[in-house]
Amino acid sequence: MAETMTRDGVVQTLCRMCDDHCGINVYIKEGRIINIDGMEHHPWNKGRICPKGRAALDIAYSPDRLRKPLKRQGNDWLEISMEQALTEIAQRMKDIQKEYGDRSIGIWKGEGVGFNQQEGYARRFAYAIGTPNYFSNNTQCSIARKIGYFLVRGHKPVPDLEKAKCIIIWGVNPPYSQPQLTRMVLDARERGARLIVIDPRQSAMARCADLYVPIKPATDGALALGMINLMIQNKWYDESFVENYTVGFNELADYAAKFTDDYVSRETGIDEKTLLEIAKTFARNAPRAAIFTGNGLDHCENCVNNIRAIASIGVLCGCVDHEGGELIPEDLNLNALVPNWRELKYKQPIGSKEYPVLYDFGENHTLLAMDAILTGKPYPLKGLILTAANPALTNANSAKVTKALSSLDLFVVRDLFLTETAKLAHYVLPAASFLERSELFVNKQFQRIYKTTKIIENKECVDEYTFWQGLAHKLGMGDYFPWRNEEEVNAWLLEPTGITLKELETKPEGQEYKPIEYLKYQNQPRPFNTASGKMEFTSNYLKELGYHELPEYHSPSYLTEANGKFPFVLTSGARNVLFNNSRYRNIPRFVQAVPFPEIEINALDAAQIRVVDGEMVCVSSEVGSIQIRVKVVHPCEIVRGTVEITHGWKEANVNLLTTDQFNDPISGFPMLKALPVDIRKI
Repeated sequence: MAETMTRDGVVQTLCRMCDDHCGINVYIKEGRIINIDGMEHHPWNKGRICPKGRAALDIAYSPDRLRKPLKRQGNDWLEISMEQALTEIAQRMKDIQKEYGDRSIGIWKGEGVGFNQQEGYARRFAYAIGTPNYFSNNTQCSIARKIGYFLVRGHKPVPDLEKAKCIIIWGVNPPYSQPQLTRMVLDARERGARLIVIDPRQSAMARCADLYVPIKPATDGALALGMINLMIQNKWYDESFVENYTVGFNELADYAAKFTDDYVSRETGIDEKTLLEIAKTFARNAPRAAIFTGNGLDHCENCVNNIRAIASIGVLCGCVDHEGGELIPEDLNLNALVPNWRELKYKQPIGSKEYPVLYDFGENHTLLAMDAILTGKPYPLKGLILTAANPALTNANSAKVTKALSSLDLFVVRDLFLTETAKLAHYVLPAASFLERSELFVNKQFQRIYKTTKIIENKECVDEYTFWQGLAHKLGMGDYFPWRNEEEVNAWLLEPTGITLKELETKPEGQEYKPIEYLKYQNQPRPFNTASGKMEFTSNYLKELGYHELPEYHSPSYLTEANGKFPFVLTSGARNVLFNNSRYRNIPRFVQAVPFPEIEINALDAAQIRVVDGEMVCVSSEVGSIQIRVKVVHPCEIVRGTVEITHGWKEANVNLLTTDQFNDPISGFPMLKALPVDIRKI
């Protein structure tokens, strides 16, 4: 039975149910959590929390929680002890590595146990056993945006929303994905900031905007280059900043000149008047103007270059690190849990040849891991330890993923619940929720560090450190994990900072590690973390790898290849405030509110194919098909010809439709948001 560490009272900590990381009060009575609400004096959420935060209590005490390690026996599960599980897993790992080599084992990190510092432990373990094959959900989540921004700026900017005069929300719906950020945006609008939202769907954020801009999926790069062309032609840019702090301006100007108002309008579906308004509004409010982007930009055939073009807009207008603009975040230098993983490059990590940029940014591609499992090329991948990810539902081409994971010699899953992915494993181990562990969290937006509090003691649901340490000891690698527990790890991580655990324990609202400063790059010998030390409109790094140096735009294939067989464009992955990817769909109150998946169809399209609201249809692609219920929406709520299906539902898994083939050439990101499909009545 899971019991709290404290018998009665209120414990303040951070919610880790999504990446907002809100401050929460956890109320305890007679050794059991009875309620959770928001921490009033927390600088981020200021007392507000979303339904997911309140549902942490449901997660902690869910009857569906994994409580004991499970071992597969045919089609059944046998409960075993953690000691037995670790012993057997370690032996099977030794056998695999003896036969196939160190790199035949992969480590995969997800976020299903809550956003935490498990990446450091997982990478450290991979390094200890000599495998270069560390994978994470980042290869289908946000790393493409990071790459795009870093190639231009050397950092991923933090929009100074509270002081901005113009905010563009592009490809993201904060009310559902980051509710507390929404408050900052709306507060800025009340103070007079102009709010522009660019999205194929009229999202909750779009309904709050001064200007909502519906755009055809995956044409964002054309819009960005069209804006750049207007800014240059009309001299709506910061000539001094461009001259002193950028490279490649002339090349960018020449390339952007091709993106005339007429071409951009035809490509994106945005009329020329609106295009002019977006560019002029942003430029005239610069440098106190900021663009906030999200996953909507990540999942298409040209995503990195689209993001490079978007990243160039704020640079062109001199918004870099300016008050109300796009800030350069400053990190806190903790001790590094992760050794130099690049030392293992000689072992040819899976995907490092096909996507060298992705590897340079610390990731190996999960889609190519499936190929290695199934084909043995470039070499066999025979074992996989996966923590809190659900690729059987959330990765592109789910049928292929399921086939690959089912064919492993050793597949270990750690999670809170028996997910669709866990059902494929040889061993399933119970993981700790965020209420059952203690860890550090650095928030670059506020430049604060926090320590979460372990509230529940659950002996079988071990925390991240205890698991990796225990398995390392079984393999004779215990020296890589010398600390006795996670508290000792946290103290060691803090050593270079001068901040102590004791200090953080008395400050549940976190501690500022550095005041926010503006224009930090001025008077610096090397202003920015790029190869040239300047903002880079052109990338010599990409050029040397065989890519184009400019943020080239390529039309999505659905626009260039006439396809009468698949006349609709599917975009997937829109967020719901109750869920996080495939998580939390077993919480009764959430299931009651959203009992089944739906496909959103523009009312004009629905009339054309003669389907009505609530009707079941068959949606098909080149890869597969699913049956799903129709939700007909007003014509202004989604671009004509575009349909949307939320991912993460086992009842209608959209990733049975998606492909792992038409990928962005730089990041390898799959085409999850611009996929040709057909819809037919059943």
